[in-house]
Amino acid sequence: MAPGKPGKSTGASENPSVTLFREYLRIHTVHPKPDYDAAVRFLERVGTDLGLACQKVEVCQGRVVLILTWQGTNPRLRSILLNSHTDVVPVFEEHWTYPPFEAVKDSQGNIYARGAQDMKCVSIQYLEAIRRLKTEGKSFARTIHLTFVPDEEVGGHKGMEMFVQRPEFKALNVGFAMDEGLASPSDTFSVFYGERSPWWIKVKCMGSPGHGSRFISNTAAEKMHKVINSFLAFRESEKQRLKSDSSLTLGDVTSLNMTMLEGGVSFNVVPSEMAASFDIRIPPTVDLKAFEEQVATWCRGAGDGVTYEFAQKCMDQHITSTEESDPWWKAFSGVCRDMKLQLKLEIFPAATDSRYIRAAGHPAIGFSPMNRTPVLLHDHNEFLNEQVFLRGIEIYACLLTALASVPPLPAER
Repeated sequence: MAPGKPGKSTGASENPSVTLFREYLRIHTVHPKPDYDAAVRFLERVGTDLGLACQKVEVCQGRVVLILTWQGTNPRLRSILLNSHTDVVPVFEEHWTYPPFEAVKDSQGNIYARGAQDMKCVSIQYLEAIRRLKTEGKSFARTIHLTFVPDEEVGGHKGMEMFVQRPEFKALNVGFAMDEGLASPSDTFSVFYGERSPWWIKVKCMGSPGHGSRFISNTAAEKMHKVINSFLAFRESEKQRLKSDSSLTLGDVTSLNMTMLEGGVSFNVVPSEMAASFDIRIPPTVDLKAFEEQVATWCRGAGDGVTYEFAQKCMDQHITSTEESDPWWKAFSGVCRDMKLQLKLEIFPAATDSRYIRAAGHPAIGFSPMNRTPVLLHDHNEFLNEQVFLRGIEIYACLLTALASVPPLPAER
């Protein structure tokens, strides 16, 4: 969708849910200095307006998880968790058609802002779905918790990763969780039942130093050349595997990219050490121990003095059941069938906070109801159309109705 003319910033004709969404988008929760306090105040205000109980948990200094709770009629039953993160990634304003924190709405109803897709839309859709259900006088057996967490965009290490270890998280008694997904440019809606394991590996090559005018033997650069060739040959094979099999999605193969290269002090000095860093994302179908042995083999094959270390090494490979015999999935997929939503089940290609929820033993689905929308998370001119946004509220209202009404499970009786 090409940008239209700027629309009015607000107006009597604008849906109040859209106005609230745009207000949230204007809060500068952008790295490297996200204004988390402003986001928490805003969300707490909305939650209080909805009559939701509020709890704030500081998982570490300056990092607060906000919990809003709609109590169910049977608190013994496991709860529904709706998770979203409050932070957004940096912007390069010179590449944006409209200022990225003004939430401009153009004449086509496209709302431009950082976080429009990732994932402030989902936060407000959760809240507005609950507003709709409460207005209709609905109540459910299962409690619904909303968690708004910091630092997802920088790995979640001072956010969800710490929160799932806390007694406050365990007290939520989670049965099923929903978190972010991705936009889909087609008619289908992407649903993510697992994630690839992110491995960040730095390979160091030690070699003989010397003057830049000589043919020094056993140099770090020669070893690094072999390392890079091995890693990138594997990258090419996975790229071709994805390209040649239309049934595969990005989440089904291992992606690998060299992201940093370090070494050297001067043009005329052969360095004694060089290093290369690789970002690798491994699907849950891959044997992680065998894959690490392959990495070790590549390094050994490059010569002596070649070592590797991990900056990140996620070993969790939990996936969420999408079998119709599973009561949670049956409730989720049943709503989608009733609403005639076409689902595409996938492994998430990157990483979200869902991985920490699954690792803690809870089923989690990544789902952002944005079809017919280009995937623009982390990109310039990120936008979401207001009609797609409003349709998402309707979808969540139906999903929450079904999930919060799942009958008591055997372990809950």
